[in-house]
Amino acid sequence: MAPLPWQGKNRCKSGLQPPLTVITSAPMSATRIHRYIAREVTVPAGLGLLIFTFVLLMGRVLKLVEMVINKGVPAGEIVELFLSLMPAFLVITIPLAFLLGVLLAFSRLSADSEIIALNSSGVSLAQMFRPVLALSVLASLATGYLTLWAEPTSRASFRHQVFKIASSRASVGIQPRVFNDEFEGLVLYANDIQERTGTMEGLFISDEREGSTPAIILARGGRIISDREALTLTLRMEDGAIHRRPQDREGDSYQIVSFDVYDVNLNMGRELAPSKTRPQKAKEMTTAKLRATLLDDNNRANDPGLTAELHKRFALPMAPLLFALIGVPLGVHSSRTGRGAGFSLALGVALIYFLLFSGAKTVAEEGMFPPALAIWTPNILGLIAGVVLFRLTAQEKRPALMDWIPDRLNKAKTFFIRKAGR
Repeated sequence: MAPLPWQGKNRCKSGLQPPLTVITSAPMSATRIHRYIAREVTVPAGLGLLIFTFVLLMGRVLKLVEMVINKGVPAGEIVELFLSLMPAFLVITIPLAFLLGVLLAFSRLSADSEIIALNSSGVSLAQMFRPVLALSVLASLATGYLTLWAEPTSRASFRHQVFKIASSRASVGIQPRVFNDEFEGLVLYANDIQERTGTMEGLFISDEREGSTPAIILARGGRIISDREALTLTLRMEDGAIHRRPQDREGDSYQIVSFDVYDVNLNMGRELAPSKTRPQKAKEMTTAKLRATLLDDNNRANDPGLTAELHKRFALPMAPLLFALIGVPLGVHSSRTGRGAGFSLALGVALIYFLLFSGAKTVAEEGMFPPALAIWTPNILGLIAGVVLFRLTAQEKRPALMDWIPDRLNKAKTFFIRKAGR
């Protein structure tokens, strides 16, 4: 076996280490061991972070590119939207990438018998865990910054940026004497548009929005009103009439409804339509505002979703700490299954955790369980599993689960190979 990284600088020509040198260099060796393990974890974790973030962003990137091509949105504004999306994805990918780094690092150390060499040198599993714990604290702090500050701000920024794009497209996209179909379910025609005020004259609108009776609207004038607080676009028309044929009546009945002022809500389509649902608003609240809202007893009682959202922001950053505790023993025992299985194992563990977390949040928001207890349950279960696995591994006992996982992975691999061969 090749010498470990912390061996070699102080060796004699014969290859043997003088006893005196071993004693004097022992403290330094511990530091080098920690650095070595930290490097082994950091490199695959960094690569995993890039890969996982890219994969999760791909779906959104395709939609943003479609907005550039079909909607004519400037590329600079698309980049701003892209950056606003990043924190929401990093909250997931940072813990996942860290777990992958821990599993691959300790799987390789175990496969190369370096774990045995370290144990023979008097380095316990708890001592090997120290650099992993330090890295997990950094990952938890980064995730905490995202959940407590960056993600709520970026979500609000994303919605306002989308509204800004929708507003500009609504005002700039409408041309005089041109039929405009940018608005979902509406075709708009303006005989003339005043450049200074944006007031439209001689309006003709075909209204075929879902859930409404098809109608033709004629108006002397109108203008688009944008509400930055409610994030809504409204076409306000004046002095006109609505022509429609009611579908719930038999015969050739025809309605004409005159109006002085008539408002129509404008929808720029799914890509540019800002969401106004309650859970989305809770996610966009700053942590300080969320806590202030919960000081009202009525809000706490009537909307457990707010309490669940607040606890989620504190509970989710604990994931890297739990993954460190779980990942080290799993990595030590998964050396036989190879790196591909380590990757699958990381995805499996993370999937179980985030599914539990998502289910707990749903239960809490529906008021089926106390929000605080529901949100923290996945972390409690993860902590128990991590402590049990770590203690068994430190005592050089192999958990029965580690024999079951490789067996299932091998069976799955064989199954897919047979399917591909047919």
